[in-house]
Amino acid sequence: MAHYHQKLERNSFQATMFNDEASDLNVLVASDAIGMGLNLNISRIIFSTLKKFDGICTRELTVPEIKQIAGRAGRYGSKFPVGEVTCLDAEDLPLLHSSLKSPSPIIERAGLFPTFDLLSVYSRLHGTDFLHPILERFLDKAKLSPDYFIADCEDMLKVAAIVDELPLALHDKYVFCQSPVDVRDDISTQGLTQFAENYAKKGTVRLKEIFTPGTLRVPTTHNQLQELESVHKVLELYVWLSYRFDDSFPDRELAASQKSICSMLIEEYLERSGWQQQGQRRVLRTPRKLRREYDALQLRGYFREIDARSK
Repeated sequence: MAHYHQKLERNSFQATMFNDEASDLNVLVASDAIGMGLNLNISRIIFSTLKKFDGICTRELTVPEIKQIAGRAGRYGSKFPVGEVTCLDAEDLPLLHSSLKSPSPIIERAGLFPTFDLLSVYSRLHGTDFLHPILERFLDKAKLSPDYFIADCEDMLKVAAIVDELPLALHDKYVFCQSPVDVRDDISTQGLTQFAENYAKKGTVRLKEIFTPGTLRVPTTHNQLQELESVHKVLELYVWLSYRFDDSFPDRELAASQKSICSMLIEEYLERSGWQQQGQRRVLRTPRKLRREYDALQLRGYFREIDARSK
């Protein structure tokens, strides 16, 4: 549930720009999280696939998931009151059609996530501002009717253990725990730790430029690709935090531009070494987007220097 919340947050920023009539954006690429309540001025939904990896296995989208996502197109009171939905692959159309015609199953239980207000009250009752024990005790003692369950807070507990080591206010700790950090990724976790440490010590977290002219190169191995994906997560984390701590994370534009370069490097790697199109493997002999060199060692040294501009 927490992971879904993070996906929804990321999509909401893009949706805001997409809905802005002054923007020239007319295509929104989004995850399945848009089905969780985003209001879009959109006329057409196109499914790239009707399958998803749910953390355990790759499965077909359920009827409610398909209906929720398809329902973003054509909203009452929006610019497009009538919407259309289709799929990139014709073989997915039978499932789409049958899902839209099927009755939605009755929701028997709903997940609840502890809000800051609840945890703040619990903090005052127990006389502590350490978030991990507060959250742990709350989850242990919470009593719900059979119609509800507590959402998975495992990732939140892991982040709480990190930020509890820092002199941060309870609300700041809660915000960091809500951030889109991948706790299973060492570089992503290290990025969050250093961001939180710099915020606690200096109040301002500056971002060091990673990708500079003459230091770019498309990854050539899977390990290099994984490193690049990890850096992308860190840059995305910085952008997310900049919207919560506006004055304290001032390098949002730099982070966004660096994230775009990172995405292009990843895309170039995939196109050159593994993209399948219509049954044929497409291999690019020379980089199509980026022709500068990229030093992978910069990634490893990034976190040793990330606070250089703050000193």
